[in-house]
Amino acid sequence: MTEPVIMHVRCGPDITPEAYRQLLDLLGDLSPLVQPIPPAAAVVEVGGVLRLYRTTPADLAQRVCVRALLHGIGSVRIGVADTWATAATASAHAGHSGVLWLPDHRATTAFLGSLDIEALYGVGTKTAQTLRRYGLYTIGALAAQPEDVVCRLVGKQGRTLRDRARGIDPRRVAPRRLPEAASLCHAFNRDMLDPVLLRAALLDLVAALAERIRGRDQVARALTLSVRLADGSRIERTRRLLAPSAHTDDLRTVLWQIWDALAFQRARVRGFTLTADDLAPAAAGPGTQLSMDPAREARHQVEPVLDRINAKFGHTLVRPAGAYRVAS
Repeated sequence: MTEPVIMHVRCGPDITPEAYRQLLDLLGDLSPLVQPIPPAAAVVEVGGVLRLYRTTPADLAQRVCVRALLHGIGSVRIGVADTWATAATASAHAGHSGVLWLPDHRATTAFLGSLDIEALYGVGTKTAQTLRRYGLYTIGALAAQPEDVVCRLVGKQGRTLRDRARGIDPRRVAPRRLPEAASLCHAFNRDMLDPVLLRAALLDLVAALAERIRGRDQVARALTLSVRLADGSRIERTRRLLAPSAHTDDLRTVLWQIWDALAFQRARVRGFTLTADDLAPAAAGPGTQLSMDPAREARHQVEPVLDRINAKFGHTLVRPAGAYRVAS
């Protein structure tokens, strides 16, 4: 039986949903055993494909780094080990090369032993504080403790954390597809404070996004709004639709719910990313239901006509009146 060789691929915090999907496709070309860890990581089992590529795990990881740059995905860091947790810890310490390979248990023990306790995959700030209070400052110190002692200190998770500190993690890569999504972005060329212009940009985004997923004959089950602020930070909120839909009205209603809940007061905004999440074929959604609102029904019926016009002459030809403000 082939020994497990697991890559933990870690992207930058600013990776876009589209770039993340590109990365998953790239990894899928490498091995069929890819498990996404949204929003910016993935694990890949490559033990079974090393003979096919006639290379070492470290060289294969370097190929991934190079291809990610060539495809415009950006830089990635990769940890390679025989367990998931160890590979994840290694990817956070990959250094300038972008790759850290731990070829055997001796290398794993040497690597983990001197690291700070909170560097261990799965250890949060509160758990790290508890362990330090009892003199356990490094992963090696945790690994040396009896199991019952660690469990008394941090509860049921003690056994799992001690195992990970010793390079033990029974989890295997469970391949699955990331639910499909579609995203659109809008960037301002200056800090934007005007609430009217902010809503105009959002309205334009949601109309274009709805048009895009209708063109793909899909419906969305959720909507995510990511707001980039002047200091470089991001605030992201997701809300599910009451029913899968691609109608502009339905997506706009959810978008305003998200935006109003954020309740920004004089926030300086530099850009938006709007994502239709968990897409499904339109045929998989519920059948069209008549509404008691004639105006809403009329808007739904005219959408295919507007989509055809915009497809022929460009998206900006027909769009909501509220979006026709200068928001650049």
